[in-house]
Amino acid sequence: KLKIMAAIFPNLFSITSRTLPILLSLPFHTTSFHLYASMSSTSPVFKRAKIDGLPTSTKTIGTHSGTFQADEALGCWMLRQTPTYRNSPVVRSRDPAVLDTCDIVIDVGGVYDHEKLRYDHHQRDYDEKFTPKQNKDGTTSERCTKLSASGLVYRHYGKEVIKQYYPDLTEEMLNLAYEKMYNSFCEAIDAIDTGVEPIPGGLDPPVSLVYRDSTGLSARVSRCNPRWNEVDATTNQPPNSDERFEIASQMCGDDFMSVLSKIVEADLPARSIVEQAVNDRYECDASGEIIKLPSGGLPWKSEVYELEHQYKIEPLIKYVLYTDQAGMWRIQCVSVEGKAFENRLGLPKEWRGVRDQDLEKIAGIEGCTFCHAAGFIGGNKSYEGALEMARVALKKGGE
Repeated sequence: KLKIMAAIFPNLFSITSRTLPILLSLPFHTTSFHLYASMSSTSPVFKRAKIDGLPTSTKTIGTHSGTFQADEALGCWMLRQTPTYRNSPVVRSRDPAVLDTCDIVIDVGGVYDHEKLRYDHHQRDYDEKFTPKQNKDGTTSERCTKLSASGLVYRHYGKEVIKQYYPDLTEEMLNLAYEKMYNSFCEAIDAIDTGVEPIPGGLDPPVSLVYRDSTGLSARVSRCNPRWNEVDATTNQPPNSDERFEIASQMCGDDFMSVLSKIVEADLPARSIVEQAVNDRYECDASGEIIKLPSGGLPWKSEVYELEHQYKIEPLIKYVLYTDQAGMWRIQCVSVEGKAFENRLGLPKEWRGVRDQDLEKIAGIEGCTFCHAAGFIGGNKSYEGALEMARVALKKGGE
């Protein structure tokens, strides 16, 4: 057993008198992902590698001049993380003769050909999309957006970028991080660049946004472009567009790494913990709609949705129990997938906005500490109390 584990995970740990009993206690059927992810989040597999010392490439990256957007700014940054194009200079031009001298060209040129290293998406007959999205019922559906320049770069070089920073990820973990990264970051860049509305048309009655968000990456990159009347106070000349592009590209890279580091360093180590809680849900409560996590703080929302899809869970999970930093037990509602503020089953209306002894009297449960006015989270001094709150909430059905 130990020889097989050592062969599968040669860099994960050294076998010592302390780790030997732990390894021997693991069930032999444990999957590679579960074994990896159940180790400490500080394991080398989740540690980001330093690539600053890699040699600078002599190859050139070409893209269009003029107003820039997030897709080519992000695409150039991603390419620069690979050994082939590490910190390569970017040539911004619309002159075909100039672009022909570049080793790789994105977002300009009217050609998408991976073998020729040309990645434009503006062709009339272009219809490239990312891998189909997994639905709740186990089926797949086509993506809402075509791939922009960054999407094409991510399709062909995304896994290489991820492996540069996290070289010890297993193939299973790499594929999961690759999919998560597109779903939570890259797809929005593609959709905004290709003009996909966030609310589908044809709804009856029509639906419109109640507020506009201009804090996203695409909007921030757009604001890096020199304004039509902007003048540099030092030179009394318009700002250098290429210099602004470099600022925008690094901004894209910072956001990319912020999301990727959360996925690899927080989500992946948490996944096996959430999976165990989901598998043990009937031990927590006979309904199967309540799960218990061993500690608070770990990311669980996206993992719950994905595991529900994977295991085709029915009924869906309604409440998650965990402790906060102060040791209080929390009961939190699982939101409707795809919704930010709509719960599958909110806490009872008569509990909302009530605290401590007043809440104990209304709920008839000892140890209640609070229930948020929006009814999405509550607290209790003990696990038994939090579990009873969840059970009562299930019976009341959100009334």
